[in-house]
Amino acid sequence: MSKIINSNSEKFLTKYLNNSSPTGFESEGQKLWLEYIKPYIDEYITDSYGSVAGIINPGKDYKVVIEAHADEISWFVHYINKDGFIYLQRNGGSDHMIAPSKRVNIYTDKGIVKAVFGWPAIHTRHKKEETPSLKNIFLDCGCSSKEEVEKLGVHIGCVVTFEDEFITLNKNKYVGRALDNRIGGFMIAEVARLLKKNKISLPFSLYVVNSVQEEIGLRGAQMIAHKIKPNVALVTDVCHDTNTPLIDKIENGDLKSGLGPVLTYGPAVQNNFLKQIIDTATKEKIPFQRAVVSRSTGTDTDAFAYSNEGVTSALISLPLRYMHTTVEMAHKDDVENCIKLIYSVIQKIKNGQDYRYIK
Repeated sequence: MSKIINSNSEKFLTKYLNNSSPTGFESEGQKLWLEYIKPYIDEYITDSYGSVAGIINPGKDYKVVIEAHADEISWFVHYINKDGFIYLQRNGGSDHMIAPSKRVNIYTDKGIVKAVFGWPAIHTRHKKEETPSLKNIFLDCGCSSKEEVEKLGVHIGCVVTFEDEFITLNKNKYVGRALDNRIGGFMIAEVARLLKKNKISLPFSLYVVNSVQEEIGLRGAQMIAHKIKPNVALVTDVCHDTNTPLIDKIENGDLKSGLGPVLTYGPAVQNNFLKQIIDTATKEKIPFQRAVVSRSTGTDTDAFAYSNEGVTSALISLPLRYMHTTVEMAHKDDVENCIKLIYSVIQKIKNGQDYRYIK
């Protein structure tokens, strides 16, 4: 298969990643995503919390899901002191270590309020070795009192995201905030586009699902899984590229950007389905890597696998550097190969296929 990602695809990806989609507040990102996939699907469904599923060939008894999650980590305004400094609580797995000196957007009913994570100069800090923590990081939006902050529309519960710009490094690396996991939403959207472009006829209903609230416990996937009641779920998410400084391969495995999608072995992954994916990758000459988990995958795979009396599920992951920072980095070749693998696997699934070990 030739190169998949074209200029129009990358234009959407840039727009999608530059938009914010905080956990619990994913609606604007979901609208962008749905608008992009509408030409490639037959109909769609949503739920009350914002998960979206585009449906190809609806109405069939056998249902297959390809899934990513739409939400990104962020912060909540938690406390505003009398001098107008704002303290925060995490919304998902936000990293306090990277916060000092970052620019942010505070989302209010009056619009976006700009602010920065303040951090005293090294010359002035009481303890030179002091490190950032939730107790000492704070936002400064240029105000001198709590009342002035509140006049801007900022209140307890406002959501905050880092401000950044999606870029490409060295022509082959995507870099930006929230590739975890809007890059997954992009990949499954590209699968839908390819199916439409190549006029692939599927014998089952395919649900292209972008779930909400993964970052706080797989909640969106839990809800949409019960709504769809699928027979098979192929989930895509990100995993760690462990070939950078400060990562222990003995603890985290040996995975590297550019060497292909990562296939996971673990209790939530149905082994017969995983074997089908590996056979497909081998036959189609799509490079892949292997990883293991001792208990849960920590992804929406778990939510689908353990729903509805058990759903045949597997996980295809994209190796990612610097997860949960503003410079998350993925190799373009891996993105291409994830799309190719999902696209190829979907066509190998037979209508009514039974993956059980004991029948």
